Amino acid sequence: MCGIIGYTGRGDALSRVTAGLCALEYRGYDSAGAAFFCGGDVNVIKTAGRIAELIKLTKEIDSSPNCAIGHTRWATHGAPTKTNAHPHKYGRVTLVHNGIIENHAELKAAVGAHPISETDSEIAAACIDAIFSECGDPLLSVRRACDGFSGSFAIGVMFDCFPGMIYAAKNKSPLIVGISKSGNYIASDVAAIISETDTYIELCDGDVCMISPDRCVIIDKRSEEVKRSAAVANVVADDIGLCGYDHFMKKEIAQEPEAIRKTLLRRMSDGAVSFCGDGLSDEYLSGIEKLTVVACGTAYHAGLWAKHYIEKTCRIPVDVVIASEYIYGDPLTRSGDTVIFISQSGETADTLSALELASSRGAMTIAVVNVKTSSIARRADVAVFTEAGPEIAVASTKAYTVQCAVMTALGARIAYAKGILDTHGLRSVSRALTGDLCDAINDVIAREAGISAAAKRYHKSDDVYFIGRGADVCACLEASLKLKEISYVHSEAYAAGELKHGTISLITDGTPVIALVGDEKTSDKMMNAIREVAARGADVFAVCRRDFPRDEAIKTRFELPACSDDVLAIAAQTVFQLFAYHTAKLRGCDVDKPRNLAKSVTVE
Repeated sequence: MCGIIGYTGRGDALSRVTAGLCALEYRGYDSAGAAFFCGGDVNVIKTAGRIAELIKLTKEIDSSPNCAIGHTRWATHGAPTKTNAHPHKYGRVTLVHNGIIENHAELKAAVGAHPISETDSEIAAACIDAIFSECGDPLLSVRRACDGFSGSFAIGVMFDCFPGMIYAAKNKSPLIVGISKSGNYIASDVAAIISETDTYIELCDGDVCMISPDRCVIIDKRSEEVKRSAAVANVVADDIGLCGYDHFMKKEIAQEPEAIRKTLLRRMSDGAVSFCGDGLSDEYLSGIEKLTVVACGTAYHAGLWAKHYIEKTCRIPVDVVIASEYIYGDPLTRSGDTVIFISQSGETADTLSALELASSRGAMTIAVVNVKTSSIARRADVAVFTEAGPEIAVASTKAYTVQCAVMTALGARIAYAKGILDTHGLRSVSRALTGDLCDAINDVIAREAGISAAAKRYHKSDDVYFIGRGADVCACLEASLKLKEISYVHSEAYAAGELKHGTISLITDGTPVIALVGDEKTSDKMMNAIREVAARGADVFAVCRRDFPRDEAIKTRFELPACSDDVLAIAAQTVFQLFAYHTAKLRGCDVDKPRNLAKSVTVE
């Protein structure tokens, strides 16, 4: 959530900063702003609105500054207003900030600050300004102030009378320094700078740095100057462009088969998937007697799918816990346990805190993440990287599909290591994931017109219910989340057998009920549930196997591709992603940037 970019060098800094902010729109935001040098002073412009409004304001500036910082804010402290928007200027300090300064109240009292905003960020600026008044050294002021901050933060700072200089610091929030021939950058995400440079330095927690057009100085927690190695980003500008699609969500759904194959084929050995290269030997996997999966949101639903598949295939118990509940629930994790943490960004604050708790109790921690340089990847004992590539739309699609595929493959390898699956069985699952599943997703996309027609039928509804059984319940939970995320339709998902225990009271004439029927063993029970809700007036949309009987209770029908039962529920998710996409379009919603949501939730 939130986005930071700063540039100092040769050329127009404001145009580079606003372009970078546009590249960070996918993270979610409700206000935007920039600060730039005008003579020896720093000027601030900001708006409680979209970046397009900020760009209009930059057109009114006569000069072409060569040093600027910018920010997109997702409100945490204070409402999404212009006053609370970043940057914040206090005294001679102008600051942009991602994260939360948890001890802001104590700091406010300590420095006698009189902020005009409701934000913790302005208090941070006041602290730096107070220290600067004493020592007169910008870099040392930022260092000392950060030593007093509690919580997560990434900050970019400019000081009056120090033109061309940007200072930055981080703790538990991502921040990088971009290196280019024309100048240097700070950014919260490589996406903000990739159109200008692919070379960057990742700052470590506790680092404070100063960049000028031709220098980068980094000091660590001990205030000693250190050198950090530069890296080359593994993305290109096209990865974060629309490439002819109307929306990033649509593009990313289309990329699902390629992302699955790219993730799994590099782990194939003799026709079977293996995780030895990730640091998970068969010897270790064979000794796992219990698993805990910790995640948030969509990744949590991937964990539920993993529970279903691994318990069925490996016959070991799997607990799936929402990360924020794991942290404060005093979990029964102990030395020798195995805990898997799933996160697209690798920066999800609750998941990161849960990982640190599990590590402190001696557990083996495994991260399933999409970003190699992320905090969760670095801190886990083992990191299993997905190859979904950048996901720009706020609502996750391809990352979820790949997470489910990886967890299925891992479950199959555990079963093989335990002697439950033989080589033939492991190869069969591997083929199903890299072949059947990818073909099935492509088949769904090719028949998108049927899904669009269903969305047209139901898009005006205020309430939608999803029902399923077994693995289909996991898919229904994610389908419901996807619909409410981007179309703002109230939706719920239930195990079909629970309808009679209260939920059926909500069914009235015309209520849409979307029934997923992928599990052959429970087809008869699902038909009973469909008839029960239809008898009470429900308008039933069945997403079902091709051999599922036709019935007058079903008003709309979309048949799933012929596919291995091991992966059918994953393929069904593409149907629901496209259904949510078309529903949101028909309702006039901002598909890629839904209200109130952020891509990467980096605060607890």
